[in-house]
Amino acid sequence: MSKEVFRLGELFCGPGGIACGAHNAVSDDGEKSIVHVWANDFDPDTCETYTKNICHGDGSSVYCSDVRELDIPSLGPIDAFAYGFPCNSFSNVGEHQGLENDKFGQLYTYGVEVLKYYQPKWFLAENVSGIRSAGDGSHFKIILDDLANAGYTLVTNMYKFEEYGVPQTRHRIIIVGIRNDLDAQGIKFKVPSPEPYKNCDISAGTALANIPADAPNNEIRKLQDKVRLRLSYIKPGQNIWQVENLPPELMIKTRTKISQIYRKLDPSKPSYTVTAAGGGGTFMYHWSDEQRELTNRERARIQTFPDDFEFIGKYSSVRKQIGMAVPPKGAEIIFRAILNTFAGIEYPSVEPSMS
Repeated sequence: MSKEVFRLGELFCGPGGIACGAHNAVSDDGEKSIVHVWANDFDPDTCETYTKNICHGDGSSVYCSDVRELDIPSLGPIDAFAYGFPCNSFSNVGEHQGLENDKFGQLYTYGVEVLKYYQPKWFLAENVSGIRSAGDGSHFKIILDDLANAGYTLVTNMYKFEEYGVPQTRHRIIIVGIRNDLDAQGIKFKVPSPEPYKNCDISAGTALANIPADAPNNEIRKLQDKVRLRLSYIKPGQNIWQVENLPPELMIKTRTKISQIYRKLDPSKPSYTVTAAGGGGTFMYHWSDEQRELTNRERARIQTFPDDFEFIGKYSSVRKQIGMAVPPKGAEIIFRAILNTFAGIEYPSVEPSMS
């Protein structure tokens, strides 16, 4: 089998979670790999982070602009494509707006345009699990039909990343498409089995251990005394609603009892989902007696970014970038399966959870 390097283009690239996983992936015979060609995102800090870590500081191939203003035909030929189109319309946190009357819901179509124009050999698309129920399921079907009609055979699966060695309960829909002519030749992607990862230690305690003293983005944010006192009543693994005899002055008022409000990690279990935004009580909290929220580096650890991956921007911007990213380790596993598919190498697989 001859060597083959797939040239990867990305829309909505984020800080580089997908790209990091792609660059670490290689087929089991060492013959198939992936290289960055171009990427696009709207947020300047995100683009700077991607440029620094994925492109070694050379931002000439990173297009920081609104995708609606992007000149897609000028980007350059690619063999592979990846995009995590914005999930604002499909997340279970908040209202489902979906495709109708929402400026974010239609952004997936720019990925379809890339597929039609460049006809890469394969693609990977990612979104939140809530996309399945948007518009009573009809919106997701429209998206799948549009991707398939661009000329691709789809394999759609909801990946529970904690089953693949990621120390976090993070569930995401991943769509892998193989170009129809290649699928007809027998190049058929299969969902990689989580079985090889069943004995991985994915506890938060292990994930957050031994962070180097000089690791970037590791500053501890100062909390108000009242918040620290409130946290002192919360045990590891608990949230504020599970505390008995909480003094009235420390109680909070909210219309919905979200489980992640003032919730501490349990060091013996995987972390709960790292989120990109949220108000008071949603910052994720350490189990130690320090009574503090996680640092951004600790959030990045849970997302499986390497310690030398430096995020650019102020604290809230970095938190957002980390929370919106695809875990590099999870992406790497899926990309390796794609590369093995093209190399003709069998690997442990399971039936897709969605069809």
